[in-house]
Order: sequence, then C-alpha cells, then structure tokens
Amino acid sequence: MSFILKPVDIVENITPEDFKKNYLKTKRPLVIRGLTKDWPAREKWTTEYLKEIGGELEVPLYDNSKADPSKPINAATAHMKFGDYLDLIKREPTELRIFFFNLFKKVPSLINDVKIPKDLMGGFIESMPAMFFGGSNSVTFLHYDIDLPHIFHTHFGGRKHVILFDYKWKDRLYCLPNATYALEDYKVDNPDFEKFPALKGVEGYEVVLEHGDTLFMPTGMWHWMKYLDGSFSLSLRAWDQSITRKVASVWSLFTHGAIDSLIKMTFKEKYANWREKKAVKIAERALAKGRP
Repeated sequence: MSFILKPVDIVENITPEDFKKNYLKTKRPLVIRGLTKDWPAREKWTTEYLKEIGGELEVPLYDNSKADPSKPINAATAHMKFGDYLDLIKREPTELRIFFFNLFKKVPSLINDVKIPKDLMGGFIESMPAMFFGGSNSVTFLHYDIDLPHIFHTHFGGRKHVILFDYKWKDRLYCLPNATYALEDYKVDNPDFEKFPALKGVEGYEVVLEHGDTLFMPTGMWHWMKYLDGSFSLSLRAWDQSITRKVASVWSLFTHGAIDSLIKMTFKEKYANWREKKAVKIAERALAKGRP
C-alpha cells in the first residue's frame, strides 16, 4: 500500500451552480481548462514580455533544501535580477524558484491581463495576486496556505506536477506542530513508506497542469508541486464566506505565523528537533488508531 491518488476532475468550462454544488461546498479540487481562454495573459505573458516589464527587479530565490532552523521561515537562498532568472529557467534545469512574488505592485497594468472569476465565487483578495516561478526540478514543499484561502492557481509556459491532500490527513502527513507544512524528510512523489509508515494509505489527488490550466484548491488543501519545465503560475486567493472559517484563518495566521516564528527564532535547532520528533509521534499515533 502507498499513497492512494486519484486524478483531479478536469472540465473545459463549468457553470457557477455546478462549481458551487460539486466543488466549492464539497471542498474538492478541480481543473478548469477554459477559464483563461479570454484572458490576455494566456498569450501575452511570455518570459520575454515579463523581462521587458520587470527584468531589472531584484528577486529572492529559494531552492529544494530543507529549512534552516536558524533562519526565519521562507528565508531566501540567493538573489538575482528577475530577467536573469527568467533566462536561467528557460536555459537549463535548476532548483531555484521564486515564491509569492507580487509583480502587480510593480506593474499595476498587469491586472488588466487577468479576469477574476467572480461568477464562480466571491471573496477574492484582489490586492494579493501572487506569482510563482520555477525551473525544471524545482519543488514546492508539501504545505497548506497559512491564511486558509480558496486558491485559483493558473499555470503558464510549461508543465507542473501537483499532488493534493485533504486537510483531514494533516497528522498522517507528518505535519510539524505549530506549522502549516510537513516534515521535509520524505519525497512526496517517491516516499519511503518503510521509514514513514503513516503515509501508507493516505488518499489524495494528482494532476499535471499545462499552459492555461487553472487548478481550484479549496481552503486548507495540502499541496506539493514540481515544475517539469521552466515555467510560472498565478494564484488568485479568495476568503471562504463562513464566519467559522474566517476565524480559523485569523487564528492560523497568529499561531502558525507570529507565535511559531517567535519560538523558532528563540530556540532554533532545539525547537526544530523537538517538533520533528513530535510530528513522527503524532503520525504514528494516528496510524495506530486507523484514522486520518
């Protein structure tokens, strides 16, 4: 037994009624291939175009290495001019990626190239469109977003391999205490089930995104991503409309953000070692009880 992965549903288009009934309310992922068919960005956003509008910007870069307990969360590995980085990911494989880059703040006119799908749902955070870039071989570690939004994740310029898990599998995925990400010692696309037995039988979804595809990830969904080609994505985020989920979002930001960062910077490696051991114990206990 290993991960039990089924394909993400794929549609060309979908009605608001179908989307809300079968995906938003049930918190199931979905790929909508035709969502971007009338977006100017679909044809306009090439690496050459992005170099023209922001090539001189300096950007922080991240790699596939395990987080350093002595550094803040999401500490950059290196910095580079945006244009040079775009040349790099088109030229050769690299682990280096750009994380949560709001190019729209630098180039506000970019928003005209995107059509926010307000007909499908409300609550979009229009001030926070985020872009993600990666070279082939770069990996986004397994996590769920700290503020618990719904996400419409559109990919451009290549392919991206995505594996998703419902939030309920948190313990079995070896989630680190006080964090929104999993133990980084196993490969999601090729896990060692002998070393990490709690992963056996965990159910999830799998899909390869291609140019123009939009993946809907409901609130709290775990996601792991690997760039198969040098390419990039845009995430549009939206709040869940329920009061309880909004409260959960604020609480998650406080406990997994401010509190966790304070403890991490105070105790550094001791804290990192403690929570890795704790994650293993929690996962093994959940496995023994036969629950997610």
